[in-house]
Amino acid sequence: MLILSRKINEKIMIGDDISVTIIEIRGDQVKIGVEAPKSVKVFRHEVFEAIKSENQAAAVSQPDLSGLSGILLDQ
Repeated sequence: MLILSRKINEKIMIGDDISVTIIEIRGDQVKIGVEAPKSVKVFRHEVFEAIKSENQAAAVSQPDLSGLSGILLDQ
């Protein structure tokens, strides 16, 4: 892990097109701004882990399609 010290309004560059700016430091919270291309998904870590977990659960689940044939035959 790379550890950097930054002051308010200073930036960190990730590659050529992603920047992270320190917006505010208040107590034990730091507000940061992330500028990235729209093709780059940016999430808080806990949201990323929740999405990953849901995707893994959906990939292994077997959908119950037993009622689908009845719906299709009624139309």
